[in-house]
Amino acid sequence: MRVDRQTLDRLVARYEQPAFITTDPIAIPHGFDDPRDQEVIGLYAALLAWGRRTLILQKLEELCARMDYRPYRFVRHFNPVRDAERLHTFRHRTFQPQDAFWLTRNLQVLLIRYETLESFVAAHLSSEAPDIGPAIEALSRALCALPETPKRLQKHLPRPSKGSACKRLALYFRWMVRPGPVDLGLWRVVRPAQLVLPLDVHVSRQARAWGLLRRKANDWKAVQELTAVCRRLCPDDPVRYDFALFGAALLGNPGASISPTVR
Repeated sequence: MRVDRQTLDRLVARYEQPAFITTDPIAIPHGFDDPRDQEVIGLYAALLAWGRRTLILQKLEELCARMDYRPYRFVRHFNPVRDAERLHTFRHRTFQPQDAFWLTRNLQVLLIRYETLESFVAAHLSSEAPDIGPAIEALSRALCALPETPKRLQKHLPRPSKGSACKRLALYFRWMVRPGPVDLGLWRVVRPAQLVLPLDVHVSRQARAWGLLRRKANDWKAVQELTAVCRRLCPDDPVRYDFALFGAALLGNPGASISPTVR
C-alpha cells in the first residue's frame, strides 16, 4: 500500500503535538532551561531510549539526580576519582556503569575543547554536506576516543562507516535541530534538510508497508533511501515524517495512547 503526501502530513499533524513529550524520553531535556544542559542530557537520553518508556524515564530521572540536576556542569567538571561513585551502579539494560563512566569521560574531553556539542558538530559538518552522516561518524568516534575506553562502549555509539542505521544518534540530532513543538531546535549549525530519519524496526516495517522503503536491511543505506524519499516530499524538513511513521507503527489509531515501548 502506498500513501500520499497528504496522508503523511495529516499523521504528522496528529502526532507532532506537545502531548507527545510527556511520555517520551525527550521530556528529560525539555525539563531543563539551559541549552547546555539540554544538549548534554539529551545525548544520554537518546542513547538510553530503548525499552519500556516508563523505565527509560525512571532511569533518566535517576541519572539527572546523580548529576545533581546540572548535567553540563557534572560532565564538564567530572572528576574520575571523586565522581566515579555517582555512576558506579547506574545501568539500563545493556548500558552498564563502565559505559556511563567512559561516555562521561570522553564527553568531558569534547566539552573542554569545544565548549558545547553544537560547536563540535559545526567543526565536523560542512553546510554543503547532503546529510549528517559525517557529524554522526565524528561524534561516535570522539565519544570513544580515549585510549582506555573499553570497546564495549562502541555498541552504544555506532557509525555510518560500519553500516549502522545509527538510529539513536539520528534521533538525538532530530531533537537538537528541528524546531518545536516536540523537538528542541537548539542547534543552528545543522539544517533540518540535512537530518536523516531514525530508522528502527517499527519505522522500517511501516515504511516498507507504505512503499517508502525497498531495502530489506535496516542499515545506513536504508536510512539514506528512506530519507531521500521523504526529502522529495518535503525538501526542507524530511524528518518531520518520522512522526507519521513512528506514530502509525506504534500508536496505531487516532485515539491510541502512547505505546509503552520506544524505538
